[in-house]
Amino acid sequence: MFDSPENDSISPALRALLELFATDLADVKFPDVDTEVLGEAAVQVRQKAEAVARAQAALDAARQALNESQESLLQKGQRALAYAKVFAEDDADLGAKLEAIHLPRPTRKAGGPSQVAEPVGAAPGNDDNAPRRRGRPPKLRPVAGGTLFHEGARPVPLTADEDDAPANLQS
Repeated sequence: MFDSPENDSISPALRALLELFATDLADVKFPDVDTEVLGEAAVQVRQKAEAVARAQAALDAARQALNESQESLLQKGQRALAYAKVFAEDDADLGAKLEAIHLPRPTRKAGGPSQVAEPVGAAPGNDDNAPRRRGRPPKLRPVAGGTLFHEGARPVPLTADEDDAPANLQS
């Protein structure tokens, strides 16, 4: 008459009471409470629990669809931003407006396994979602007048034309 205890929405104590009313107290009837009344109430609880499980599965599917749509919008937005920056090369005002927009990085590659995307409105313009600089860091040299081992000497980046000049000809 009753389901197994796994994944049951009825507490163990209530299950034990239902079992007693199904066996030892099957012939006992109290006002408004007997085996049949308790059994019907237990069936209703399990039906409601199944409805909740179905609703939760639908909610999970809707969240996944939302995340995929947000990811798609983000990828299209990044492409649109890149195209717009190229388009605005001759328009300083438009270029400045476009440079102020910092979209987060996508969380998955196109065609890759589905993952949860960052919300589109998350942390605009911080260093965490800025693209990494590529290439080698610039060469550094000590400040003019200082020695390589002098305390307080600060490294100064070399310019491109100073890289090839002999050390004694540099400023």
